[in-house]
Amino acid sequence: MLCEIGNTHYHFKQGGRIWKASVRDTPDLRLEKEETIYTLSVNETALRRLARRYRVFDLEPFINLDTLYFGLGVDRAAACMAVDTGVLVDAGSAITVDIMRDGVHLGGFIYPGLAKFQNMYAQISPRLQRAMNFAVDLESLPQNTGEAISYGVIMPLVSSVKALARNKPIILTGGDGGYFARFFEGSIVDQSLIFKGMEKIIKEF
Repeated sequence: MLCEIGNTHYHFKQGGRIWKASVRDTPDLRLEKEETIYTLSVNETALRRLARRYRVFDLEPFINLDTLYFGLGVDRAAACMAVDTGVLVDAGSAITVDIMRDGVHLGGFIYPGLAKFQNMYAQISPRLQRAMNFAVDLESLPQNTGEAISYGVIMPLVSSVKALARNKPIILTGGDGGYFARFFEGSIVDQSLIFKGMEKIIKEF
């Protein structure tokens, strides 16, 4: 079994099944006594909670990504290991963008997640509390507040990703990743990318 532990959820994969559970509770996995859970975690508290109940094996020391980036998160590194060449957009609580070329990580940047933007606008004024509109037309200037907010959040990210892609494939993952597909013609949505990276780590060691 594989488990990627984020800030809010455990993400599990066993066979062809993928599911998640809140990190606030230890999930009841009904495992055989000697079964191992292979993990990558950005949440040490949740990892310790899981390890108190199950046999876990932390894959972080075995990550082997060719990069000069200092402090790359284990989740980003694993996802990048699953991509040979392309621009990887992981849209979760934060949105990370990473560029891979021939198995080498060239760098990347971090953007606030969509929920963070929505909370920020609501704090400025109740009138700016709007749901993100992924049907917004990026080819035309907005003519109302809802579209203006969505345009202001989505347009800079989409423009940056397209500029970095330069004919490289664009791969989308994360909880909000699928919403961005309409802005990138020919993009790939792959919600199992981190697990593919974890499987590669296991195979290599």
